[in-house]
Order: sequence, then structure tokens, then C-alpha cells
Amino acid sequence: MSVLAFNRHGVWAIYRFEMSRFMRTVWQSLVTPVITTSLYFVVFGSAIGSRMNEVDGVAYGAFIVPGLIMMTLFTESIFNGSFGIYFPKFTGTIYELLSAPISYAEAVMAYVGAAATKSVVLGLVILATASLFVPLKILHPGWMIAFLVLTAVTFSLFGFILGIWAKGFEQLNVVPMLVVTPLTFLGGAFYSIDMLPPAWRTVTLFNPVVYLISGFRWSFFGTSDVGVEVSLGMTLGFLAICIVAVAWIFKTGYRLKN
Repeated sequence: MSVLAFNRHGVWAIYRFEMSRFMRTVWQSLVTPVITTSLYFVVFGSAIGSRMNEVDGVAYGAFIVPGLIMMTLFTESIFNGSFGIYFPKFTGTIYELLSAPISYAEAVMAYVGAAATKSVVLGLVILATASLFVPLKILHPGWMIAFLVLTAVTFSLFGFILGIWAKGFEQLNVVPMLVVTPLTFLGGAFYSIDMLPPAWRTVTLFNPVVYLISGFRWSFFGTSDVGVEVSLGMTLGFLAICIVAVAWIFKTGYRLKN
């Protein structure tokens, strides 16, 4: 068999195994974001939104929808990506994966592909839930799907790195809870950074989450805090960094073989 041959059966087997685990708890996985989204609309959309004017010409209830989707997408992608690879490490079956006739790139493709698929499904469920509360019109549906998939893949890959790095279940939650969630709340998920004083707006621009949310919001309403080209570039840049990190991990065997 050629070295360059693609082991589609191996990739499909891992992908199907990860998706079957998701399907066993599909209702719990879907009900939780629906309830959470509904609560956000009750608190932010009704209680706060009723006292706010439009933001960039968009009703506040609709304005927060992209932020809600991105917030869930970040969290779920990291969780799915990290748990998918950490569980084999925890049970010791990671050695079977490392010795299987499947390349590292194919293994990453399967695990990250499954994690991203789960996250995209949840993102679409939240979008459908949000449409029950506020009228939504997506100006650029193609770009919306592109940002949704690209962000899911990027953060699933980031979660994959965390899953390899973590030595315990507690560490799996450290970065999402103490880093990603605060950055999301401070990254314009529920407000426009143009509403901030100039000094704080400058500080906020160093938050990478701003660019991800801004680009996704542009696909809905055609307005954004930063240029869509910059948002796309930042997302691709983060993806490239994650790819390089994963390549280094498998090249050195960092926390895989010991």
C-alpha cells in the first residue's frame, strides 16, 4: 500500500465511534443548550434588551444571537475535542491508536472532525432556538456556515491539544472556564466594542475572541466591530497555530508515549 494512501476506513471507524458516543446522549446534549439559550434571552433579551436601543441598527435581542452561538461553539468544541482524545489516554487505549495502521494526520482528522460535527449541530440548534424568540435574517448564509464550521474545527483542534496536555479531568476545565469563557464575555458577545471608551476599546482589540464573534455577526447583519477580512485572517491564523502545535506533539510524542 502506498505511504500516501488515505486510510478512509480507519478515519471513518474513529469518527463513527465518537459520533455514536454523542448519539447515546443526544437528548441531554441538545436540551442543555436550548434551556441555556432560553435563559439568556429571558435575562439579556427581555430584562436588559427592553431598556436598550438598537445596537448598530439591530434590535438587541437579535444582536446577541451570534454571540450566544459563538460562546456555545467555543465551549462545546473544546470539550468535545479534549475529551475525545483524553479518554483513550485515561483508559490506556491510546497505545492501540498509536500502533494502528493509521497516520497521525488521519487520527486527528477523525477526532477533530467528530468534535466539530457535534459543535456545528449544537450551534444550529441554538440558532433555531433563537429564531423562536427574535426574528432573524441572515444576510450572508454562506459566510455564516463558513465561520461556523471554521470556528468549530479550530477550537476542536485546540481542545484536542488540551486533551493531550491535561493530566486529569480537572485540567480539562481549567482553560475553558478560566480563559475562554471570560474572553468570550469580554469579547463583544453581548455588546458592541464601539460602546466602550476609547482606551478600553483598544485593550479589547487584543482579545482574539473579538475577531471571531465580529466576523460571525457580520454574516448575520452586515455590520461588525472589525473588518471581516481581519476576522477571517485571525481565525485562519489561530487554526494554523493549532495545526503546528499538533504536528509538534506527534513528532515529539509529548504526553502520548509516557
